[in-house]
Order: sequence, then C-alpha cells, then structure tokens
Amino acid sequence: MADVAQSFSTPIAAPAALCYEAIADFPAYPSWSSPVTEVNVLARHDDGMPHQVEFFVDMKLKTVRYVLAYAWHPPHRVTWSYVEGDLESIEGSYVFEPAGQRLTHATCTQVVVLGFWVPGLLRRPLEQNALRQSVLEFKTEAERRAAARERTPRRRSS
Repeated sequence: MADVAQSFSTPIAAPAALCYEAIADFPAYPSWSSPVTEVNVLARHDDGMPHQVEFFVDMKLKTVRYVLAYAWHPPHRVTWSYVEGDLESIEGSYVFEPAGQRLTHATCTQVVVLGFWVPGLLRRPLEQNALRQSVLEFKTEAERRAAARERTPRRRSS
C-alpha cells in the first residue's frame, strides 16, 4: 500500500503548554481517542518524558499493534517514528503554536505505510478521515482540560 501523507491543523481553545502536556499523557488516550483501545509506555527518556509507546488501535478491519519512539522538543513540538509492530511505518509530528494566552494553533503531520492490503472502498475514507478525526478528538480533550483548569479554584498561599 502506498504512503498516506497527511497534515491537519485546527485552533484549540487551550494554552500551548496544556496541549503539550495533554499529548504526552498516553495512559489517557483510550478515554478520548476512539480507535485507541490500549496504550503502554514502554520506556522513558532521562527527563521522564515517554520515549517508546505501544499502541493498540481498532482499524475496523482488525486491531493493530505498533510501537512509536517519541522525541520531545518543548514546549511546542513532538515527533514520532515507527519502531515495530503490525504496520510498515509511521512518521509524524505535532506542532503547537501559541495564538494568544488561551489559544493554540495545532498542526499534526503524519505519513503512514500500512503494509497490508485494504480494499479501496474502505481505504479512501480511512485515509481521508483518520488524521482529521484524531486531531479533532485531541482538540476536544485539550479544551476539556483547559475548561477544567479554569473551573478549579486557585489556592492562595498564606
């Protein structure tokens, strides 16, 4: 199967630092990313950020497993590359550009090579919608976290 290269951008009503924090919270992914059924952080960088992460993703035809290696470029960029699993390869990045105190312009770019045959009737919608859906689900989660922080009263130090 040919490479599926895509990029999708959206504004997110949350600070860039919160977006960066949310994208690194891999154990929470199954609660907000509809195709992700399980995530395991396998290794961490010396600073504690996730390095190798195992995903189980329901692709409708079958559940696929893959491991990605993450490189963190705080506070606005994260990149990932394929380590091993059921796909042939994945390379991608998220960039969080501050657009105000509580607004971020997020762009996700990804190239996926599935490495297995998918019927054209199913492949085209998958290619067209998967990244967009993923980014919009992330947007919803980041905005939920931002709203929760705004509702939480700040403690005053005495």
